[in-house]
Amino acid sequence: MSIVWEQVQGGTRYQVRRAGGSLRLYTNGVLHSQYNAARPLTGSVWDLLTVPAFLLAPGAVQRVLVLGIGGGAVIQQLRRFVQPRTVVGVELSTVHLAVARRFFGVCGKGVRLVHADAVAWLRAYRGAPFDLVVDDLFGDADGQPVRAVAADRHWSALLLRHLAPHGVVVVNFPDREELEASALRGEPRIRACFASAFRLSTAQNDNAVGAFCRASATPRQLRERLRRTPGLDPRRSRLRYRIRSLPG
Repeated sequence: MSIVWEQVQGGTRYQVRRAGGSLRLYTNGVLHSQYNAARPLTGSVWDLLTVPAFLLAPGAVQRVLVLGIGGGAVIQQLRRFVQPRTVVGVELSTVHLAVARRFFGVCGKGVRLVHADAVAWLRAYRGAPFDLVVDDLFGDADGQPVRAVAADRHWSALLLRHLAPHGVVVVNFPDREELEASALRGEPRIRACFASAFRLSTAQNDNAVGAFCRASATPRQLRERLRRTPGLDPRRSRLRYRIRSLPG
């Protein structure tokens, strides 16, 4: 693995490293993004953040909000496989935004990157709702990734406020226990807003990704849609994931 670019700002060390054909963004030694345009599937957590888009019917995902873009791997996967009309990415770090544009190629028609605190931005937002909201808000502590915003009832309600009536909220958690402790699972009024809920995981890491759907969906529907999408059929691609329905 070689270092392509490095910068220290405000006591934080940022690095872009190359591993084979992939670029990786590290912040204080914590991996925040990995992407290879020639092989967009990572075999890791970023795939889990993209897969829930297929819980919605083909063509239903036109407006996407990504909170915490890192280097933009999820945005690039969604553009490649889902092709939404609009993607808004909100990121607190100006360095991450610059890296996403310069090294990961996150730019072009339909993509809007915003430098803002995700909580403040979402509170102030008054635009059209989103079909897919991806919450990947992570920082680091002692060299380990940690969620930057607690998934409590206030945050969960804020996500819901800007979700389309048929939409899906996707939230990345460090592990299964933190997902289950969130308001999305433990707050009855929040849980009642969703017709279906799932936990996605992969053998590559401990992350548990929650996918919460306002409309009914099933793992079978997801599998069938993935198989019909070029490059995403698990039988012929690097896509490896586990999905479990969560009780209502």
